[in-house]
Amino acid sequence: MRLCFGFLIHLQKANSNIMALNYIWIGFFLLAFIIALCKLIFAGDTTVFPEIMNSTFATAKSAFEISLGLTGVLSLWMGLMKIGERGGLVEWLAKILAPVFNKIFPDIPKEHPVSGTMFMNFAANMLGLDNAATPMGLKAMQQLQELNPQKDTATNPMIMFLVLNTSGLTLIPMSVLMYRTQMGAAQPTDVFIPILLATTVSTLVGLIATGIYQRINLFNKTMLLFLAGVCLFIAAGTWGVAQMSRIQVEIFSTTLANVMLFTIIVLFIVSGMIRRINVYDSFIEGAKEGFTTAVRIIPYLVAILVAVGVFRASGGMDVLIGGIAWCIEACGGNSDFVGALPTALMKPLSGSGARGMMIDAMQTYGADSFSGRLACLFQGATDTTFYILAVYFGSVGIRKTRYALTCGLIADFAGIVAAIAIAYIFFG
Repeated sequence: MRLCFGFLIHLQKANSNIMALNYIWIGFFLLAFIIALCKLIFAGDTTVFPEIMNSTFATAKSAFEISLGLTGVLSLWMGLMKIGERGGLVEWLAKILAPVFNKIFPDIPKEHPVSGTMFMNFAANMLGLDNAATPMGLKAMQQLQELNPQKDTATNPMIMFLVLNTSGLTLIPMSVLMYRTQMGAAQPTDVFIPILLATTVSTLVGLIATGIYQRINLFNKTMLLFLAGVCLFIAAGTWGVAQMSRIQVEIFSTTLANVMLFTIIVLFIVSGMIRRINVYDSFIEGAKEGFTTAVRIIPYLVAILVAVGVFRASGGMDVLIGGIAWCIEACGGNSDFVGALPTALMKPLSGSGARGMMIDAMQTYGADSFSGRLACLFQGATDTTFYILAVYFGSVGIRKTRYALTCGLIADFAGIVAAIAIAYIFFG
């Protein structure tokens, strides 16, 4: 599998006019067919092909339901974003963030409104507000597409934006803590600091890798001060959470996220009132864009989720995990982490699939076992790279992704390695 991915990435570099997801998509189906055929011929497994076909229909339906579920949320947040644009709030954020964003996104005009939109997307991701992060991210992609001279090709700012999204920087991994509580963990919050460290490594590696591709100097005074400030903020937040009990952390995280979310909504509306714009009409106009966007991404969601579902149903993931475990044990290495690897390998492909793998690891090995905790670290360390690329690029009609997938996978790999190392330090 590693050789396969390496070959696909090589093809992406060799011909930038062909989207790398095309090769990955084909690879999932071909590998699934080969594995299923071998199981049928050599093991006499007559259920594998029916399971694959059932998976294709089930995941296609799931993709549509996900898009349908996004319709209302997209309409809401796109409407609010339209108010924020006309009310000047997004422009104000762009001016504040200009010193940092001009270094990371040098191709974006100074104080362009997209900087404010991207910041709100990053902030929502950090707080685990997925319902707000996706609409803001799609809006940012639309604004970046307006600056794009080649409408079918990803620009440098688009790629940097997506890689920072796929690296999955999360300050409050609320969903992971919630699942650990449900699975009976003695201390559900004991993975909080390890997840924070792993996701920080993933984000920094993704930023540096993309910066190298784009020949951006990230080691300047502005960036170093910004990164130092981020690290200080994370350290202070980590220290504060460490002083709280499990119940206090849950209450604090939930309250903070919801207060900030509703505050943003009120600020959008107030900014529109101050500018004396028609707030209601602006919301309706933006909501219509959200509905259109939700419909547009359906084919891309169906394509990626069906391919992932077919690969899982064929037993390809089990074959991959078994091969890795055999290689490590043959070399005399410690294979304790292998039980959690399905979560790591599934996370770039499917968020719901990785969530299922994480829960399965906690059920199989125990919520407080090494594998159970490591699965939680994998879940919080990175984001769904293939899903994000398919949805974000698909929403604006980008077909030529250039090196976006390569940098996203580099960030994912760094997050996985960091999670394993950190797990051995904290729980080994």
